Order: sequence, then structure tokens, then C-alpha cells
Amino acid sequence: MPERLAKDFVLAHHYSASYPSATRRFGLYRVDAGEPQLSGVAVFGTPAGASVLTRALPELRPNVEALVCSRFVLTDACPGNSESWFLARCFSELRATGVKGVVSFADPVPRRSTDGTLTAIGHMGRIYQATNAVYTGRGAARTLVLLPDGTILHDRAAQKIRKQEQGHRYCEEKLIRFGATVPRAGVNPAEWLRDALADIGARRIRHRGPHRYVFRLPGNRREREGIRLGHPPLTAYPKAPDPAD
Repeated sequence: MPERLAKDFVLAHHYSASYPSATRRFGLYRVDAGEPQLSGVAVFGTPAGASVLTRALPELRPNVEALVCSRFVLTDACPGNSESWFLARCFSELRATGVKGVVSFADPVPRRSTDGTLTAIGHMGRIYQATNAVYTGRGAARTLVLLPDGTILHDRAAQKIRKQEQGHRYCEEKLIRFGATVPRAGVNPAEWLRDALADIGARRIRHRGPHRYVFRLPGNRREREGIRLGHPPLTAYPKAPDPAD
């Protein structure tokens, strides 16, 4: 599906309120009274670091034979089993283009805005469990910077500001909307970011790492099992979100 259509839907419906780098995008449409309504989007692409793929699927070519599922979101209007049906159709399309493995993550940490509104409920990856994904533990632990609306200031966004890379203005404007001062000419960007986060009351929380799931896509069982995993599979799926910060 077109990039702009996918991006607008994800920004409107995904709790992260952000859109990642994408190479493949798929849309789920419901037909009501003869009119198709976009009701879900799945985004597959390249992670910020190639090691996310090479460590999980070390024998597959990253970004060619292996992709990360970075966004998967459906509206509440979709009927039961829509998630598993949609995911299976996406995998079928990916398999036809030579993709052999997909890595996906579930964020188990609930988050709230500064006014107490729940903005992320904490996911264990139930849809991945229901579709027989291989659970391989948790990704890297890290410290998150939470903005007043409960969304995350990702490391990449902060880096754009510090180094004034392409896209830094968008990241700066988001902080300004929360009450940060407009950066003056000649100000050190790293110092401005530090002060801006303090001014808007950004919070830091320790994150134990997202749950990591791996899908091996070949239709033949022998071929699937022949794809080596970089992390040992765990027999027990996670069943509860992490405690709220």
C-alpha cells in the first residue's frame, strides 16, 4: 500500500504515535455497504541496527531475506481472528518475494502521560503467540525518555537534534509543543535538548527489553526448521505485562 496512507493510519492508531523506516506495507480493508474501509496496517522493514536481524536470524541476509515487523495495528472494529488472518496474508506476500524470516517485538511496559492517562497497556505479543511464533526472550534493556504525552523520545530522534541531522526540526518542534523554548541561533543543540527535556518534565524509566518473537516463513516444515535461530527458543510464552513504572 502507499507510504503516505500507511503512515497516516499508523500515526493515528498506533500507541507509539511514530512511523518507522519501511520497505513493505500492507493494508487490511473491511467492506461496509460496498465501501472498503482501511482497518489495519502492517509495516515491515529495516531496524535501526542491522544486528537486530543478524543476531536473531544469523544465516539470512538482513533486509533481504529477513525483515522486522515494526508496526502491526488494527482498529477495534475488526472482527475476531482478523489479526491472525491478516498476519498470515502478509507472510504469504513476503514469502513470495524471497523473505524467509521476520522478527517482531512486543513492548510489555505500560506507560502513562503526566496527567495519568494510560497510553500503552503493555503487550506480551498475544497475536504472535497465537500464530506460533518462536519466543526467544527479551531484547536489550535500555533507559527510555518519556514525553508528557507518554510517548517515547527515541534515541534516533535525540541524535538528530544533537547532530542537527535531517529531520531535527520535526523532533525539536515536538518538544516545543510541550513547552520547550525555541532554540536560539548558535545554541549548542545537545545543551538545548538537555534543558528542553528538563523544562517539559520528561521522565526516564528503565526498560528490561521488549519480548522478541521470530517467524520462519517457508511453507515446508523441513525448510522452516533448517533456518537457524541466533537466540535459543524458550518454551514458555510471557503471560503478563511488566509492572508499571
